[in-house]
Amino acid sequence: MSGSGNDFILIDNRNKLIHENESQFAARVCRRKFSVGADGLILIEKSDKADFKWRFYNSDGSEAEMCGNGGRCAARFAYIQKIADENLSFETKAGIIRAEVRGRDVKLALLEPTDLRRNIKIPVDERIRVLSYINTGVPHAVKIVPNIENIDVVGIGRRIRYHQEFQPAGTNVDFVQIADGHNIFMRTYERGVEDETLACGTGAVASALISSLSGKVKPPVSVNTRGGETLTIYFRIDHTGFKDVFLEGGTAVVCNGEIWEEGL
Repeated sequence: MSGSGNDFILIDNRNKLIHENESQFAARVCRRKFSVGADGLILIEKSDKADFKWRFYNSDGSEAEMCGNGGRCAARFAYIQKIADENLSFETKAGIIRAEVRGRDVKLALLEPTDLRRNIKIPVDERIRVLSYINTGVPHAVKIVPNIENIDVVGIGRRIRYHQEFQPAGTNVDFVQIADGHNIFMRTYERGVEDETLACGTGAVASALISSLSGKVKPPVSVNTRGGETLTIYFRIDHTGFKDVFLEGGTAVVCNGEIWEEGL
């Protein structure tokens, strides 16, 4: 499945088809040109707290707490497979996530963001770069720039991702260009993929929230991704922080089939 350019392999794993070495399996099956190829692997499992539980693995085999676009794909997959109804919830390492499936569109209710830090100054490439940080299920460093076309997303992104300021877990890195009061452009260096991806759901949320703190952007915020699709972020702000944060966008089922042993 694809969620605005992020592609994922989804497996109904309620009967524990994949029950050991999940990380190694994810790294192998996500290899482009050698196997199916994807940004991540999603295993759908049974839950006693929600409609289902997921295990999410990045393409390098690392397990992540949350993924916005992956979450939207998982919700629609569960609805298609009759695991859940249109209004559903699923268990993640970040907490219980609620979702609403409306055809190909899925609206995800995210947990309240945490760990907001603004105007962090860090040395990168012999320059002091000022950025902000927020956890929208996974950590994101957000840098607002005048033109994202002129940014070395992979080079600078990798150095920020591994910077000592964000250790030991590291961070995803989003570069944002503000277009107008309700529109921004975003490019993301994604932790675990270790490259630029065509979209990032939690990154879109982080970018919209940080952009709103500049006073130049108000909700709802349309986030134009590198893949050409638009994600819509809804939220409100009160004296305690960001509330009622939603991520909405399209999904696509690409194919359904079997993985041959040769592909592993």
